[in-house]
Amino acid sequence: MTDSAALKERHEINKLHKRLRRNVGTAIADYKMIEEGDVVMTCLSGGKDSFAMLDILVHLQKTAPINFEIIAVNLDQKQPGFPEHILPEYLDSVGVPFYVIDKDTYSVVKSKIPEGRTTCGLCSRLRRGTLYSFAETIGATKIALGHHRDDIVETLFLNMFYGSRLKSMPPKLRSDDGRNVVIRPLAYCKEKDLIAFAEHKGFPIIPCNLCGSQENLQRQNIKTMLHDWEKQHPGRVENIFRSIQNVSPSQLADVNLFDFHNLPLDRDNDKKEYEYEDAVVSSSNIQTGVQIIDAALIG
Repeated sequence: MTDSAALKERHEINKLHKRLRRNVGTAIADYKMIEEGDVVMTCLSGGKDSFAMLDILVHLQKTAPINFEIIAVNLDQKQPGFPEHILPEYLDSVGVPFYVIDKDTYSVVKSKIPEGRTTCGLCSRLRRGTLYSFAETIGATKIALGHHRDDIVETLFLNMFYGSRLKSMPPKLRSDDGRNVVIRPLAYCKEKDLIAFAEHKGFPIIPCNLCGSQENLQRQNIKTMLHDWEKQHPGRVENIFRSIQNVSPSQLADVNLFDFHNLPLDRDNDKKEYEYEDAVVSSSNIQTGVQIIDAALIG
């Protein structure tokens, strides 16, 4: 590699680091994800996203105007061949305090889900219950998960296509029982940026052989659809994400979210005038005999 090429690569890497840290910092500020004195339980799966999240949070911890604690937690689900030494060695090397929870959810999932069926749903529920309980045990005030912008958009379409619900994964969520708060610091980050970041940092990635590598999953179909859209119309995924930040309940159809039953007319004289151009409304295509009306006279 020539000197100019190396310089350009370093420049791009620096831009990538700054962009990811800025995106995470903005998301944290927008949703007040982390506050003074928080104990942030950072869930580390061994995938690129959770490694990147931990790395960025550790960096922000050093520069943030508030004090908060980071505790990394890995749930060892006892998958066959899982390299148990990798995460402890990595966390020791970066100086982050951590716990490893041993819980054989793998056997539970395999015993309950028929061969060839998607295991992700049950696996996620078992993980969530274990992590929620452990967060209380260690006094964590926030649970940080590594879902990024693309995950959030994919989940939106999964729920629409397969669940008939308009919902996704919010950047910040209080559990139904009110006992835990989940945050997603990577909510504004693109997956392609996280892939490049992980490659540059050389994280010791551990593949998920229980859920993530199954073929023909519904999520993979959605991911392929969005990828094709993005190739044809760059920026579409970003626009979709922004749309879930800009919701108009009165323009949807949920009677539990907006009161469609009670919409009385209000035609007081002090209302703002409508904007329209002077025009003549023709009666040629409506009932014969209706008088032609000059629209400019309508007030």
